[in-house]
Amino acid sequence: MKQYILLILFIPSSILVFGQKERKFIRQGNRLYNLAIEQSDSTGVDSINFANAEVEYRKAFEVRPDDVKAPFNIGNAQFKQNRMEEASSQYEEVLAMATNKEDKAKAYFNYGNALLGQQKLEESIEAYKNALRNNPTDVEAKYNLEFARKMKEQKDKQQQQQDQNKDKDQNKDKDKNKDKDQKDNKDQNKDKKDQDKKDQDKKDQNKDQQNKDQEKKDKQEQQQQPKISRQNAEQMLKALQNDEKKTQEKVKKAKAAKAKSSKPEIDW
Repeated sequence: MKQYILLILFIPSSILVFGQKERKFIRQGNRLYNLAIEQSDSTGVDSINFANAEVEYRKAFEVRPDDVKAPFNIGNAQFKQNRMEEASSQYEEVLAMATNKEDKAKAYFNYGNALLGQQKLEESIEAYKNALRNNPTDVEAKYNLEFARKMKEQKDKQQQQQDQNKDKDQNKDKDKNKDKDQKDNKDQNKDKKDQDKKDQDKKDQNKDQQNKDQEKKDKQEQQQQPKISRQNAEQMLKALQNDEKKTQEKVKKAKAAKAKSSKPEIDW
């Protein structure tokens, strides 16, 4: 990864001189490790030689499991193969075994590189700080510390921007939902008005129908009433006229009787 070009990995020379067999395996591992670095370029990493170097370092670790150089160099080979999580575990083992500040400073430095490769920015920053606590003159540790800090600042800004964009999207969704609710309410009110109008129209239709039915009923009743012939009508009229004539004669007689009774008697 180009951004990590300056993240230099150290293989301390001070810890490569213990035991004949160990030295043999370490030298063989270093030869393969350096060959892999030479043959790695922008087109790819020489993973085969890095893997072979790791095998030789593991052989040395079997001979001297109490020495920090083998697990340290195993971590370096794993780092070069982009196996960052395994490399960070190896450097943790070295830190648990290291007894002097020099070894601790270099182990913390490489540990910080492995953490940075995993985007664990806060942890890598703390690892570089520990490297400087054990070796305050380590220029590359200072550089990588600032590099990790800038990456964290950039990541925090991106996260903040994402959060703001998320809030904006949520607000847009709220406004959209609000508009939708208002539209739904408006549609519901319109539908209610339309339904009320339909109900009223139906009532009016029913009332008109009832009036028509009543008119029809009245007409039918009129049609069902018995009809009087012309002859019967003349007879009824003549009877009424006779009754009226008799009534008038009775009235005249009553008046005459009253008038007679009202004359004064003559005193002879």
